[in-house]
This record gives sequence, C-alpha cells and structure tokens, in this order.
Amino acid sequence: MSNQPRQVGGGRRAIGDIAPKLAALTDDVLFDDVWNRPGLAARDRSIVTVAALIAGGDAAQLRFHLGRAQENGVTEEELVETITHPAFSTGWPKAMTAANVVRDVFHD
Repeated sequence: MSNQPRQVGGGRRAIGDIAPKLAALTDDVLFDDVWNRPGLAARDRSIVTVAALIAGGDAAQLRFHLGRAQENGVTEEELVETITHPAFSTGWPKAMTAANVVRDVFHD
C-alpha cells in the first residue's frame, strides 16, 4: 500500500475559521493517520467510507467522498454498486438519497 498517493484532508481549508479543533482533527488524525494506515488501500477505504456514509444517511459528506473515491480509482459503476448492494440492509430511502447524490456528482 506504500505506492499509493498520500491522503490529505482539507479540514482547515473548509472549516478552520469556524471550528479550528475539528478541522485539525480532520486533517491530522482522520486523514493523516487513519486514511494513510497500511492495512487497506485508499481505494478500499473509499468504498468502505462511501458505504458507511450511505448507511448513516450523510448525503453532504457523501458528495465529498464520492469525488475522493474517484480520485482513489473507484469507478462510477463500482460506486453505483456500492449503493445498490447494501440498499436492503441500510434502508431503501438512504440508498435512494445516495443515488440522487451520485447522479449530481457524476454530472457535475
């Protein structure tokens, strides 16, 4: 996994003015530490993250992580499957919401 690009957060840029500690934790712990651990490739971490955000109904964060997933090599077809596969266990409304977010991201 050491051949993959280092994952870098944008917390300070996005929310540093309003929530500096949350921004620092986002950049220094979530991205610099957790995302760059050697156990999973960034591509796999992206799939897991997208699935978790769908399950949690976190459409706003899903939008960001769909783009990150594509940067990490996840295809549009794989992202759609990541929505479809857990639809019955995560909840149909969450999958439908995610499908609409994916449509918006793919067409932007």
